[in-house]
Amino acid sequence: MRVYVPLTLPGLAEAYQKGELGAAPLVAYAVTPALREWYLSDDIEELEYAALGRAALASLRLLAADPGAARRRVVVAVDVPDGAASADPGRGPDPAVLGEVRVTGAVPLAKAASVHVDAADAEADVAAAAEALNAADAGDDDAQFVVDGAEDHELLWYATQEIPNLVGDAG
Repeated sequence: MRVYVPLTLPGLAEAYQKGELGAAPLVAYAVTPALREWYLSDDIEELEYAALGRAALASLRLLAADPGAARRRVVVAVDVPDGAASADPGRGPDPAVLGEVRVTGAVPLAKAASVHVDAADAEADVAAAAEALNAADAGDDDAQFVVDGAEDHELLWYATQEIPNLVGDAG
């Protein structure tokens, strides 16, 4: 199963140093039944893109909590065994957790398929979105517009061999 793990550049640097993506259970995003129902598509590529988008939003939340991190969203795509990731059915159709799964056990960075990171030219919009996130969550339409502005930036695809170059930008 392909899961998308939200990180920041410092988080990616730590994962690179430790060789794994964090302590279990690890929060990630995947194509879940709730995400399928919400997205209304049977196209697996579209559904995976939606899961990637959910992870990018979670990365933005990590940035909002870490003002010292470079203002670039980071998502690591990794394949885990089918039974290793599960959605919490008790959370129901809450839009805030669509596609969210918990991955049991350690996830070696060596299992990563790719890394997705904002381009440097997205930093101003991502910084503004991180600042506006709490207000957007509280229902402020203007703040939501700012958050949506970060989503206008496509995450760039990087091969896992490029992680050392990416974490050089972790400052």
